[in-house]
Amino acid sequence: MKIIKTIKKMQLFSENLRLREKTIAFVPTMGYFHEGHLSLMKKAKSVADCVVASIYVNPAQFGPQEDFSKYPRDLDRDLKMAKSVNVDVIFYPQDRDMYPENYQTYVDVEKVTQNLCGVSRPAHFRGVTTVCNKLFNIVKPHIAVFGKKDFQQYVTIQRMVEDLNMDLQIIGFPTVREKDGLAMSSRNKYLSEEERLSALSLFDSLQLAQRLYSQGERKSSVMIKKVQKKINNVPFTAVDYVKICDTKTLTDVSQINKKSVLALAVKVGKTRLIDNYVFGEELKI
Repeated sequence: MKIIKTIKKMQLFSENLRLREKTIAFVPTMGYFHEGHLSLMKKAKSVADCVVASIYVNPAQFGPQEDFSKYPRDLDRDLKMAKSVNVDVIFYPQDRDMYPENYQTYVDVEKVTQNLCGVSRPAHFRGVTTVCNKLFNIVKPHIAVFGKKDFQQYVTIQRMVEDLNMDLQIIGFPTVREKDGLAMSSRNKYLSEEERLSALSLFDSLQLAQRLYSQGERKSSVMIKKVQKKINNVPFTAVDYVKICDTKTLTDVSQINKKSVLALAVKVGKTRLIDNYVFGEELKI
């Protein structure tokens, strides 16, 4: 497995692969890998000749009161895990190269970023789309693989790629969960033992929504009320939002159909967790 730390070397490496007509699949990450990340890498390996994974904790997507400084980092652990699933290249850039002095250019995707996490994290998606755009220009992939746990991010990246006519295929991969249903996240490390139990209320509420939908419930207001009650009945939780949206536009819908997603953001203790369920799909552990 090759480790590349500079932008020019990464661009040259990718360009050489492209000249040899080799396909590149890319998995952008902020590191501190878990099985969800490895699943994305395995998927990338199945669709391309070369897999590149980036490790970069992007300061542009964190607000001033968020957890940038304490976001978990462990490069040696990440490298071992990536090697175990046959990743070919780790791209590991530095802030001074990604955002040099006098940096001024950002990418804004407008409508799909306004709802959900865009309300409580107003600058977040500008940071995400900017860094992904930069990484796509550096790594030059044919395919990029994103997890659907952050459904809004997945939709936003799809929108950017389509709007800017990027020659790039975006693949969405289903949420990977622990055996008890908790969506895998690097931030799960923050949870105490008691908070970890309370965090299961997110998955429990998605299961409730799936049952209600299978029983014929189609009113968003009814579904949201019951889901919120489920979460609020456990300790340490504070709901940021429970919303039901169109899967393409991410605007709120009053009636649920198979193109609707239930999206959650919940603080468990001091840790903000997200999860979602697309109606009509199977909710897997």
